Amino acid sequence: MSEKHEEDQELDVGSEDEAAGKGTWKHAAFHVATTIATPAAYAPLPFALASLGWPLGVSSLVTATLATWYSSLLIASLWRWNGKKHVTYRLLADSIFGFWGYWSIAFFQQVASIGNNIAIQIAAGSSLKAVYKHYHKHGTLTLQHFIFFFGAFELFLSQLPDIHSLRWVNGLCTLSTIGFACITIGVTIYNGKKIDRESISYSLQGSSSAKRFAAFNALGAIAFSFGDAMLPEIQNTVREPSVKNMYKGVSAAYSVIVLTYWQLAFTGYWAFGSQVQPYIVASLTVPKWTIIMANIFAVIQISGCYQIYCRPTYAYFEERLASNRTSMLKNGLIRLIFTSIYIVVITLVASAMPFFVDFVSICGAIGFTPLDFIFPVLAFLKAGKMPKNRAVGISMRILNVGIAAWFSIVAALGCIGAIRFVVEDVKTYKFFHDM
Repeated sequence: MSEKHEEDQELDVGSEDEAAGKGTWKHAAFHVATTIATPAAYAPLPFALASLGWPLGVSSLVTATLATWYSSLLIASLWRWNGKKHVTYRLLADSIFGFWGYWSIAFFQQVASIGNNIAIQIAAGSSLKAVYKHYHKHGTLTLQHFIFFFGAFELFLSQLPDIHSLRWVNGLCTLSTIGFACITIGVTIYNGKKIDRESISYSLQGSSSAKRFAAFNALGAIAFSFGDAMLPEIQNTVREPSVKNMYKGVSAAYSVIVLTYWQLAFTGYWAFGSQVQPYIVASLTVPKWTIIMANIFAVIQISGCYQIYCRPTYAYFEERLASNRTSMLKNGLIRLIFTSIYIVVITLVASAMPFFVDFVSICGAIGFTPLDFIFPVLAFLKAGKMPKNRAVGISMRILNVGIAAWFSIVAALGCIGAIRFVVEDVKTYKFFHDM
C-alpha cells in the first residue's frame, strides 16, 4: 500500500471520528431520507415509468426499492465487520477489497455526489423559477439566475462543519419531503381527474431505437432515485448500538420512501400517461397555490440533500488544507475558499447544461448503481458475514450474486441511454439555455 494511501486513511479516520456517535436512530432516518427521498430523485419517476410502460416500470421500481433497502442493511452490518470502525465508504471498501476498492469507491462517490448536486441545482432553479413566474408572469429572470441564487444559499450552508451539524436542517427537509409528496400526489390525482381520460395514451413513444434508448435512460433514472452514497458516513454520526440504530433509521427512511415514491410514480403516470414531463411538477396546472407550495417544499428539501452530497468532496480537501495547528479564522477562510470553488463549478455546469433528466440518469448509472446496488452485496460476500445456517447462507449468496449481476447490466444500459440523450440535447439547445 502506498504512503499516500495510508495518509488518506489516517486523515479519514481522524476527521470523521470527531463527530462520531452523537445521533439517535431518528437522526439517522432524517439523514437517510434526506439523501434518498428528494424531489430531484422521485419527481422524474413518472417519466421513467412512461419510458418503460406499466409492467416493466412497476417491476423495476419495486425491485430497486427492495434491493437498496436490503443493501443498505448489509452496509450497516459491516460497520465493525473485522473489529474496526469503518467511518467512511472509502475505508470500508479498503478494509474489504484493499487499495483498488478504496479508490474505486472514491471515484464512484465523487461521480454520484457531483452529478447529484448538478441535478439538484437544476431542479431547485426550475422550482424557484416556477414560483417567480407565478407572481411575475412577464418577469425577465431566467433559470440561470435562480440556479445562481440557490448556489449562493448552498455556499452559506456549506460553512456548517459536518453532517451531524445538519441534523435539524435535515429534519426540516424530511418534513418537506412529506409535504412535497402529499401535495404533489394529491394535485396529480386532481389534475388527472380533470383530464379527458380517453385522451391519455400509455403507449411508448417514438421509433424502436428511441424507445430502446428511453428505456435505458429510465433505468438510470430509477437507480438515481435510490441513490445514497453516504451510509457509513451517516452511521458514524449515530450513537451505540450503531448497527441496530442504523437498521431502525434505514427502515424508517424506507417507510417514507415507499409512501412517497410509489404513489407519486403510479399516480403521475396514470394522470398524464406518456406525455408526463421529466419533472412531474411541470405537468401540473391547477390549483396554482398548491403547485407553488410543492415547489417551495422541493427547494427546502433539496437544499439539505445538496449539503449531504457535498461532504465527501469537502472532507477530502479540508483534510489536506486545514490543520488543527492553525487558527479557526484561517481554517474558516480555507473552508470558504474551497467550498466557493466547488459550488461555482457545479453552478456553472448546471447553468450551462440544464438537462435535468440526463444528469439524473448519468449519475444513477455511473455513480449510484455501483455504490448502492453492486458494492454492498459483493462486500458482504467478500467479508464472509454469511449466516451459519447453510440453507440461508446459500440463498443469500444466490441473491447477492443475482443483484450484482442484474444491476451491473442496468448500470451499463443506463449509461448508454443517458449519454445518448445528452448528445441529442446538446445538438438541440444552446449552452445556458433558459429551459
